[in-house]
This record gives sequence, C-alpha cells and structure tokens, in this order.
Amino acid sequence: MKRTHRVRPDLAEAPDWLLKKKCPHKGRYLSGRRIMPRGVTGRENLSALVQETFLAYNAARLREGCQLFAEKMLAPDVTVGMSLAGALTPAGLGCSCVIPLVKAGFVDWIVSTGANLYHDLHFAFNLPMHAGSHLVDDADLRRNDVVRIYDVLLGYADCLMATDEILRGIVVQPEFQREMGTAEFHHLLGRHAAAWEKKSGLRNVSLLAAACRAGVPVYTSSPGDSTIGMNVAGVELRGNKLRINPSIDVNETTSFVLAAKRSGGKSAVCLMGGGSPKNFMLQTEPQIQEVLRIKEVGQDYFFQVTDARPDTGGLSGATPHEAVSWGKVDPQRLPDAVVCYTDTTLALPILTHYALANHPKRPLKRLYDRRAELMEALVREYFAHNK
Repeated sequence: MKRTHRVRPDLAEAPDWLLKKKCPHKGRYLSGRRIMPRGVTGRENLSALVQETFLAYNAARLREGCQLFAEKMLAPDVTVGMSLAGALTPAGLGCSCVIPLVKAGFVDWIVSTGANLYHDLHFAFNLPMHAGSHLVDDADLRRNDVVRIYDVLLGYADCLMATDEILRGIVVQPEFQREMGTAEFHHLLGRHAAAWEKKSGLRNVSLLAAACRAGVPVYTSSPGDSTIGMNVAGVELRGNKLRINPSIDVNETTSFVLAAKRSGGKSAVCLMGGGSPKNFMLQTEPQIQEVLRIKEVGQDYFFQVTDARPDTGGLSGATPHEAVSWGKVDPQRLPDAVVCYTDTTLALPILTHYALANHPKRPLKRLYDRRAELMEALVREYFAHNK
C-alpha cells in the first residue's frame, strides 16, 4: 500500500516557501486562549460571562481590568486609590458600586470631582432624583424648575436649592471654622450626612457617610469647582471662617503612596474616568520624585476606564505608557496597566460585582485615621533627602 502523509488542512495548499519559513516568535504570539466560546444560555453568572465571553477589544480590556483588580490590586499589602470623574453619583453609582467597594475594604482613598460629592448629598438628605429621557425640551424643563444631567432629572427648588440650604447650615457649624484639607472637610460633612441618613431611616446611600464610617479619606482636586465650593464661598461673604488648603491634600495623598511603598507593599490606582481627579491621584509620584526629591519609581498597578482618546493630548485619555515618562507608573509594571475605553456607568457595576464575587473582604486600612502618622513619615524622609 502506498504511504500517504497527513497534512494539516490549513497547510494543505501552502507553498513550499511558507512551510520552510522560520518563525521563532510565532508560538509566543499565538499562545493566548483559542477563541471559541460556548453559546450563552442565560444561566451564567456575571463572573463566568466576563471570563468566558469578554475575549476581544474593550470587552477583553474590561476583563483584564477586573482580573487585575481582584487578583493583584486587592492583595493585603496593596493600597488602592480610586478616582471618580463624570456624573456618577447622580446615576446611582455611589450607592450601587462605590459604597459596597468601600465597605468591603477594596478602596482605601478616593479623589472625586466636587460635583459627585455634592450630588451624593441628595441621597443623604433624602431628596430624590429621577430616571428620565435625554429627548426633552430644555426650555420647558427650565420653565418647570427641572434640571437634567443628560437623562437624570431633578427638581431645581426641591432638590438643588434644598440641598444648598442644608449644606450651608452644616458648614457654618463650629467644627468647620478653621483651615483644613478636603479630606477633613469631607469627613466632617460625612458625619452630618450619616446623621441625615439615620434621621431619614436610610443606610448606605451616601458615599460621604460610608467613607466617614470606614475611615476612607475623600479628596477633591478642585474644591471651588462644584456647588459645594459655591456654597462655601457664599457663606464666606458672611464671615464664615472655613478655609480649604489644597497643599494639605497634595501632601497627604503623597504620603499614602510613599507609605505603601516603604512598608514593602504596593500602590494601585483605579481611575473611573479622567479629568482632574485622575491627574491629582497620579501626581503623587511626581510629587515624591520631582518635587520632594525622594527616590521612587511609580505606581505598581493601573486600571482606567475612559471614553477619551489619547491622540488629542488631554490627560483624560493619556495612557499608562505616557505616564511612565512622568514617573507616574513604574515601567517594570506596565503589564499590570490596563485601559478600557468605555462608559464608566457600564464598567463600574461589572467591576464591582466581579471583585465582590471573586475576592473576600479586606480589613479596612482606615487611612483617614493615620494621616498625621503618615505625614510625619513623609516629612522625615523629605528632610533626609534634602538636608
């Protein structure tokens, strides 16, 4: 019988030169899992759906980000900072996602826009916002005292102005009559938010209240750029003595990152959106290296969700590779840097579920309570390097 050779179907018609071509790196490039998922049945849990069907493009980046967060960022020796940009709390993401992450010990410090923290107060004060439509007549909304954040609708007088009135009554209290950073300001405000929650029979609806209870410091990079800042400025005209000192925030946040590294641990950033909160969180490393002249190498873990393009030059879309040039990210850790280009309102609930389903709760680090201690360590090292 004549012997025949078994030829791979995909190579049956290949020319000889292709069969003889040397491809020393081919196996490395084709080492990833084969894309052939089972059909979705409707019975999968979300973690399985992410792992089995989020295989390419931004779905794959979201899966990689979820895995990075749950498998590496949440190790006991990692300090996790989260930035929040965009109108997330009005969409309910403070209640549904950020508070559960805080309570689980998955977020150790936060930088947020002031707007997110202002709208968080509506929940604390039990003043409702409503799901609506973006296809509305805005002039008619104005005539009817309704304000919209795209498709979130809220009353001008019975939500916004009511929040302002309560807020002004809080910030004129004696404990606010001095200079402080935004972490202390938000902690004090969180105490009042927690009291309002209790008075309304609510629990775990205000991020400021939850962060206060958990000892998670909350910063805002632009204290005057929100309705909280507007109200603080308004009562200052009447002699209120509250003063926000942003230098306190710069040094405190820097001390968190330095302490994480000096303790033998790691520092991670989870960036929900871009903007000023992203920059404020990432500038901690240039502050250590460039300004304080302390030897350091950058963040260990980086996960960002953004809808901003990198080619326009804006910080919101700047990649972790670009951040390496500024000393913000350790170049040796770039495999642990993931960017997913999608809407935060889609990604954050998936990330939250995945993390809670795949990692046990962590002990709270309570960085707010350790601010003085960590600042002392920062100052000691600063003077040791700058005699």
